[in-house]
Formats: sequence, structure tokens, C-alpha cells
Amino acid sequence: MQLGIGTAPGKVILFGEHAVVYGRPALAAPVVQVHARAVVEDRPAGSGLVIDALDLRRSIVLAQTGHPLALVTRLALDRLGLAEPDWRVSVRSTIPIASGLGSGAAVSAAVVRGLSQAAGVDLGPAEVDAIVYEVERLHHGTPSGVDNTVIAYGQPVYFVRGTPPQPFAIARPFTIAIGDTGKASPTKIAVGDVRSAWERDRERYEALFDRVAGVVGSARAAITQGRPEELGPLMDENQALLREIGVSSPELERLIAAARDAGATGAKLSGGGRGGNMIALVTPETAVAVAGSLRAAGAVRVIVTEVGRAGGDDA
Repeated sequence: MQLGIGTAPGKVILFGEHAVVYGRPALAAPVVQVHARAVVEDRPAGSGLVIDALDLRRSIVLAQTGHPLALVTRLALDRLGLAEPDWRVSVRSTIPIASGLGSGAAVSAAVVRGLSQAAGVDLGPAEVDAIVYEVERLHHGTPSGVDNTVIAYGQPVYFVRGTPPQPFAIARPFTIAIGDTGKASPTKIAVGDVRSAWERDRERYEALFDRVAGVVGSARAAITQGRPEELGPLMDENQALLREIGVSSPELERLIAAARDAGATGAKLSGGGRGGNMIALVTPETAVAVAGSLRAAGAVRVIVTEVGRAGGDDA
């Protein structure tokens, strides 16, 4: 018998990745075209709990202490005041793994929501956020907290590490194309490499992070005051700084150039970098051409989404 269902969207960082780990702000938004889903069902008495990761064709039990799905399940059960129930948790996700779209956080959030519904307990976004963050620490080492926050709240947020998230108003929706390089981008490695570089030359990197913070502030003003046309040059500026920070890659640069050549007014990597996804500011008139150019340049998937309004297209 089905006891509960939990879902969670993907996410995209609009501005501020990497600098956000060092106390600077970031802007991020959910991507509803991709999502994770967890379904909780009864099992025979005494059989315990099993998590079926259907996409990976793997089954995980709670005793596998180092597995993220076992960890999030244990954390959720502890919060719900449950021992090990006789349940099956079936997990699927359409979010590409290690691509900057928050796959790990979305799967964790979906599991927490499915378990809470099965237990008859309504966990709010803040509680889901806190549980998922603990799992993100296993995934990423020293995560910023952006992924779990945006996914748990399901709305665009202005985020500063260590402070409550601030949902922000989008005065005029705007359209972005998200291009997937097809190259995995393990956030933990990129974050670790940036930390090593920061430790070697703190003055330089702190200055770069300050400049990123300035771009984030300008982008927030443009979004909340209804001037999305200003976001293109700000994306380019943010990308130049990410390049200096050392997290771009030839694959990302190729897609960024292709998007701009096809009419995007700005483009940048999104997420950990070194692969994964990039984003480009487009209009309804240029979206199709940009999506086609991204695919021709090697993008394995393109998502066109309107930030500030539900919906969008897989291109």
C-alpha cells in the first residue's frame, strides 16, 4: 500500500557560486522541468526499510552508514520519532547527476517529504532544509547551503551562508537556457580546489569574492526592480570572475560562446564548474536559436525555463 509521496525540483544558481562558500551572497532559483520523486510503500512485517534507487538499480538499507540515501532516511526517521518501519522507499530522478542542478539535494528532499507524509507529519521547508543540509555535507564537504535551501523552499532565494534565506520578488519573469556539457562536475572537488587556492593567496581570492558579491547585488536589484535586460552583462562579468577563480572549463567556455553567438545577451557557468551546466539569458525570440546552437556545440541537454513563473520546456 502506498503511504506517501515526496517530490522536489532541481535548482540553478543564477549568480554567486563559490563566493557564497566564503560568506558572500548568491541568487538561485528552482528548475521545475526536472525533479526527484520518492514513493513510500508498506512492506511485510519484520522486513525493515529498504531504499530502492531505481535509476541506479541499487537497493540500500539503513546499515549502509556511508550512503547519502541511508543517511537522509535515518535523519528523517529520527526527526519523525520513528524506529525502522517496514517500508520501501522508491526513488527516481530526472535531474542529471553532478551537473549543477542540485540532484543530490532534490533526491534527499523528496525522500524526507515522502517519509514525513507516510508518518502523517507535516515538515515545513525549514525542517526539510536542515535535514538535507546534513546530507549535503556528505556530498560536498563544505557546502554553501544554496542547493538545499532553494530546493526545500521551492522558490527563488537570496542566500547568505549562516543567515535565514530571503525569498526575493521577481518583478518581471525572464528566460534562461540551461546547457549541460555532459561532463560530470563533482562539486566537492571544485570547492576543495578553490579552498586550496584561497589558502595559498587569500588576499587575491577575497578580492575576487568581493567583486562577485557586487555582481550579485546588482543582479538582485535588476531582478526585483523589473530590469532583467541588465542581467546579460552581469552574467558575463560573473563568468569572467569564475574564470579567474579557476572553475571554468573548455566545455563550458564552448557552450557559453555558442550561446552568445546565437543571440544570448550573457552567459555563465552555473554550479561547481569544471563541467556541469551553464546558463544563458535569452528572450522568447532567441530561445530556439540559442538552444539549437548549444546542442550543435555539444550540449547533451538544453532546458529553457522562465524564472519567476512555473513552466518551461525541455529543448
